Amino acid sequence: MNSHQEESHLSQLPSTVCPVGEIDCPLVAEVAELRDNLVELSNLVRTDTLTGIANYRYFVHALEQEIERTQRSMQPTSLIMLDIDFFKKVNDQWGHEVGNQALIHLSQLLQQAVRKLDIPCRYGGEEFAIILPDTNLSAGVQVAERIRQEIAATPFGVAGKPLQMTVSMGITTYAEADAIAVEELVKQADQYLYKAKKSGRNQVCHAELPSIDSVTTEEKQALSAIFGSGGASKD
Repeated sequence: MNSHQEESHLSQLPSTVCPVGEIDCPLVAEVAELRDNLVELSNLVRTDTLTGIANYRYFVHALEQEIERTQRSMQPTSLIMLDIDFFKKVNDQWGHEVGNQALIHLSQLLQQAVRKLDIPCRYGGEEFAIILPDTNLSAGVQVAERIRQEIAATPFGVAGKPLQMTVSMGITTYAEADAIAVEELVKQADQYLYKAKKSGRNQVCHAELPSIDSVTTEEKQALSAIFGSGGASKD
């Protein structure tokens, strides 16, 4: 269950009815307030306070769930690790407040670029992660490339001037035959991220993709479903 599903689940809890049938029952009001507090606390526990997307704690929880789902359903899960290029220069030149605005700007772009079932997270500092359920490596790489291009093409304003950002990305995929823990999967994606940085930044690095002849019919249909309409679908 991702963050959207959890929030929906909490909001759909059955309404409380006064046990003695009073219209203005103080018990009902108290329970409603407690329910609202529960939703708020749940959001705080899993949300990064600066960017508004999932935090590191929730990232680990969600990735563990997706690995378990992959083992049950045999549908792969892809993981993107993303780091802002030369972010220290942004802080040094413009200050940490502008750096924070850059992180918020990037988070908003990620939320707009992924599907509802995908889970963008702030991993820490200027590093982000995106969990892609039901996504093999070929499809995941195309998603990552689209996100990378969109970030590079969408600067944000600083002192009346556009500030362009680029990102380096590493991606790996967990399949049902794999027997690795969350930490190892993150390590694999991080290694490809570091490779992207050492290779010149502003690129996506990953394992060698299968040739087009070895792509199954199901994989071709999955790619078509994601990108057949120009990548505009967010569902």
